Amino acid sequence: MAFTPEDYKHMKKALRLAAKGTGFVSPNPLVGCVIVSDDGTEIGSGYHERFGKAHAEINALNAVREPDALRGATLYVTLEPCSHTGKTPPCAATLKELPLARVVIALRDPNPKVDGSGIRMLQEAGIQVDTGLLEDEARKQNEFFLHYITTGKPFITLKVAQTIDGYIAAPDGSSQWITGKQARTRVHEWRAKYDAVLIGRNTALTDNPRLTVRHVDGRQPKRVVIDGPLSLPENLNLFTDQYEDRTFVITHNEKAFREKGDPMLRMLSPQNFSGQTLLLRASNGHTDLDQAITLLGRHNIASVLVEPGSDLLRAFITQKLADKIELFIAPKLLGGGTRSFIGLDIQRIEEALKLRKVSLETVGEDILVSAYF
Repeated sequence: MAFTPEDYKHMKKALRLAAKGTGFVSPNPLVGCVIVSDDGTEIGSGYHERFGKAHAEINALNAVREPDALRGATLYVTLEPCSHTGKTPPCAATLKELPLARVVIALRDPNPKVDGSGIRMLQEAGIQVDTGLLEDEARKQNEFFLHYITTGKPFITLKVAQTIDGYIAAPDGSSQWITGKQARTRVHEWRAKYDAVLIGRNTALTDNPRLTVRHVDGRQPKRVVIDGPLSLPENLNLFTDQYEDRTFVITHNEKAFREKGDPMLRMLSPQNFSGQTLLLRASNGHTDLDQAITLLGRHNIASVLVEPGSDLLRAFITQKLADKIELFIAPKLLGGGTRSFIGLDIQRIEEALKLRKVSLETVGEDILVSAYF
């Protein structure tokens, strides 16, 4: 199919609309929709605004003031219309009853409950369906959803901030702040975008972070701390602030878990906060990270921003559990302290991990390297 400049214009707008749902629709996908009458006039648009609420196509249809304008119209949507009943009725079933001439779709939905059935439903109703317009952009926009729906596991991004000589903390353990204000603001934007932020027990002890969204507007993500021994102090911010009910503690210490909390009532934690403590198996003396990620996926967490210390960073990389890395490099020298990438068990240059889709960006005074594993 040869798409026209008008097709590109309308789909680009649909993608911009879809982005407005960032942080609010997960584990559903980001979707935007634009409807154009047969004379080329835009008559309605909308996007998926909140999880469980109306989908983009329905919001766009609700914005159409004159239903007669739908006769012969073209509907642009960034993801294949759903064909199954979930929290809302199937959009494809609604669209097929309308006098639309054409539906243009950026990306086919790999969800097994859809996976082409929405397209077939429209085609069987006599509607022309064209797919693949700005597919790469749509795929990038929904990389969290696409990974989650095909693997059942959340998309994992590692966030690292280091000096130019490769240190993430000074010899005394201090790390606030290696990067500048603009880089830290970018991290808060990411927190609002991801479903959860994850740290290890050493970071929880050393920094006592809040892992909240500040400096920007956005949704507060869930907070996850890996505490293998299940011995973190009760008074940490994660367990005492207004978001304590959004905190998960993951441990492999069955004895401590059973002594301090009822395993049948996972809403009870050893610290008596209102979040959840989850007991997993151990792997080589540590909490099984792969199982932890799988379990988070079962809690409808489709994306996780990991803010690791060196040990957790090494574990995610060596176990091949990370999908992406966001690495800030600050123009500072420490000459000692805690190094970022250690213990990767790489002996020869040909064994070096090769990253993909690498991009560089200046963020304030710092350099941001973004890449995929």
